[in-house]
Amino acid sequence: MTAQEFVLDPRLAAETVVLGELGLCRVLLVDDARFPWLILVPRRAGLVEIIDLAAGDLVRLIEEIATASGVLEAATSPHKLNVAALGNVVRQLHVHIVARFENDATWPNPVWGGGERQPYAPVARAEFAGKLRAGFGFG
Repeated sequence: MTAQEFVLDPRLAAETVVLGELGLCRVLLVDDARFPWLILVPRRAGLVEIIDLAAGDLVRLIEEIATASGVLEAATSPHKLNVAALGNVVRQLHVHIVARFENDATWPNPVWGGGERQPYAPVARAEFAGKLRAGFGFG
């Protein structure tokens, strides 16, 4: 693999559905029906921290976070959106955008470490993914 090749971390791939591609990021839906949850992954090899991005990509990431946040908010009408780039388990740079509700499984605590992931039923996952893709304007 050359330094220019982007490869999605297999742990992210295993627990998500690809919704589409923005200018910089691959947009993923986390397959956990407890939380409407997107992940943005900049398609650049070797990134770990936000500060690893080139200046132009850093601006683009912030713009894409705002876009994804707006799509998720429009689709779910949450009480709060949580946005975070942790990377303690998966080092590849990725940004979580989670729609939170006062009655969700871990409110008001963080979603990580709060029980077992509950995959969507296939029809529900397809419907929600379709709604999000339409919000992004993905074909």
